[in-house]
Amino acid sequence: MFAVYAKEANATNPLASVVVGERPEPVVPEGWVPVRMTHASLNRHDIFTLMGVTAQREPIPFPMILGNDGAGLLDNGTPVVIYPLIGSDGWRGDETLDPAWHVFSELVPGTMADYVAVPRRNAIPMPEGLSLVNAALLGTAWLTAYRALFTKSGLKPGETLLVQGASGGMATALIQLGRAAGFKVWATTLNEEGRKIALRLGADAVFATNEELPQRVDAVVDNVGKVTWAHSLRSLRRGGTLVVNGITTRGIAETDLRRIFVDQFDIRGTIMGTLEEMNAMISFIVTTGYSPRLAQRFRWRKPARRSAR
Repeated sequence: MFAVYAKEANATNPLASVVVGERPEPVVPEGWVPVRMTHASLNRHDIFTLMGVTAQREPIPFPMILGNDGAGLLDNGTPVVIYPLIGSDGWRGDETLDPAWHVFSELVPGTMADYVAVPRRNAIPMPEGLSLVNAALLGTAWLTAYRALFTKSGLKPGETLLVQGASGGMATALIQLGRAAGFKVWATTLNEEGRKIALRLGADAVFATNEELPQRVDAVVDNVGKVTWAHSLRSLRRGGTLVVNGITTRGIAETDLRRIFVDQFDIRGTIMGTLEEMNAMISFIVTTGYSPRLAQRFRWRKPARRSAR
């Protein structure tokens, strides 16, 4: 079958490991189902796969098909969106706390292929009002953003959210979800292009990275890390919440511990989301009618076969 995959780990030049070609069709274990993929979305995690980086103890078994997220059709034609987190069969409760959790393209083949095998519970039937192309975006970045806002931040409509970043997958999801939820959304960016993107997506105001804000905010979501950490703390009102859900810059940062306890900040870490949160996010998007926006869209293109000479 046609697939986009990583032939091996390449920490210094990850894109050199990308192959567009043929891979065997997936083996479908008991309790799993095959999904014919119609759409898959790019994610920062694809770079991690190409580099051989994983949060799991087991190494990635290369070659590995890329892709965490996507949507497609079951054998009976039912359209489904894929829940990207896979856990232990016997685990109960919050899937993100399962020590054995992993996502597609780490220990099992990913979504950038004609077919992918998924646990039956990970194939969510799509409701009316959600297209396959939009559904393909709702896994890793959007689910992590949803959990950060609706499970972790404690924000109420009308309160102010600061998103560290403006144009990445996580930031754009946070801006769109925050806007749909009725939050006042501020964002930071390194450049003019990021400012334009954030405003187009519905941000109320955009500031330069680490620029002092006109007032403190109720919650900050930071997936940048060391570069913005001090600014995130300075930007919070007393009793505010800082949600950390990524580190696109280095993850070790100095901290003013006095401010944390004097101003009673609530600092919360989060990653991915539960199946229940995935279903709630889908329902929220359908109910509000606020469809995720696409930056670019590409068609699958199988490599042309060379004629024999």
